[in-house]
Amino acid sequence: MDRNPTTENTTDKEAEKFFTTPLVIIFVTVFIDLIGFGMVIPILPYYANTEPFNATPFEIGILVGVYSLMQFFFSPILGRLSDKYGRRPILFISILGSAIGYFVIGFAETLFLVFLGRIIGGITGGNISTAQAYIADITTKENRAKGMGLFGAAFGIGFILGPAIAGVLSKYGVHVPFYFAAALSLANAIALYFILPESLKAKAADQLSIRKNRLIEIIESLGENEFGVINLVYFLLVTSFSIMTYAFVLYTAFRFGYDPEHNGYLFAYIGVIAIITQGFLFSRLVKKFGESPLIVVGCLLMVVSLFAVPIVGPQSGGVAALLFGMAVLSVGNSLASPALNSLASKSANESDQGRTMGILQSGASLARVVGPLIGGILLNNAVNAMDDSTLLRTFWTASAIMFVAFLVALYSWRLKRSLDN
Repeated sequence: MDRNPTTENTTDKEAEKFFTTPLVIIFVTVFIDLIGFGMVIPILPYYANTEPFNATPFEIGILVGVYSLMQFFFSPILGRLSDKYGRRPILFISILGSAIGYFVIGFAETLFLVFLGRIIGGITGGNISTAQAYIADITTKENRAKGMGLFGAAFGIGFILGPAIAGVLSKYGVHVPFYFAAALSLANAIALYFILPESLKAKAADQLSIRKNRLIEIIESLGENEFGVINLVYFLLVTSFSIMTYAFVLYTAFRFGYDPEHNGYLFAYIGVIAIITQGFLFSRLVKKFGESPLIVVGCLLMVVSLFAVPIVGPQSGGVAALLFGMAVLSVGNSLASPALNSLASKSANESDQGRTMGILQSGASLARVVGPLIGGILLNNAVNAMDDSTLLRTFWTASAIMFVAFLVALYSWRLKRSLDN
């Protein structure tokens, strides 16, 4: 069959335009940053639950949530500064702050210092929304979903290598992964400072206007037809997922007797599923079906998995059932999250990318405060410990929250279809 040179050249140009040098660099930057972030997830609850800290499930919930509480208050400031002064300096500051926070946690000998490390990391932890705004700066609206899918793939890769590295390093001491994450973040910040080009256009910075308080903006955004629904569904999704993330390490330790090494490999497995879904399937599915159906399907998959996973144990399904349930959860999240980010980005104009993604991620930060707090209350029994009934009610609450998100997403999709027709 003869090839059409015009079509071939157009395809090559589109690919070349998408895979620009800045996009590759920001991908590597986010990837390295998320390796460090991914290392902490399977370690922190276990770390705080052991000597010399001996934190209760409720205290661990607060510890997990305080990072996002700080992020909620300070991410809007960093997002605003990134709109005014550029993405590069804000990314540099936030990643450098992560390095300091990791070091303080690893050095800690009291629970107070562990909290202090989390607070420092949260204050400077505005890099997610800034990185998303960077991607929005350097991609066209047509390629926005692909760019967010690539961003999601960086999450996936970070969650493969990060937990796996943490699992291996934990053999040499539970403090070691935090020191390694600090060194990795420091190296990443230095490389970013010298290599990453600025993405913000001068005219975009000139168009900035005075913004309202971010909490007010979040509340007011719920009244916007499209972005309000996106924000609500994303908030519910992140709340549910953060309940699971907080409780999962404690659940596997309680049911299966797993230590940080085992949990590191489990989170790496989740990351493999995420990168396959987001890196290879997401952009193709968006082209065929659009973002809205993927949000609906993703939410439904998360409802089912969060309901089923806490039933699993050594005598009820075993490791195979656990792996299957986590795969379903990972696929669901890997469809819904980037689709929501893509729609949010498309709803904003060029000068408001930082603001829009900042509002979305501030809502997500608030959700990551609410989720672990809910989990900490539900997982804690009368003697400040967990048991089978507290595990069930914790995961089933997360499933119920996702069911609400599913209903909202389904209603929005059907309403949009009816208006289009």
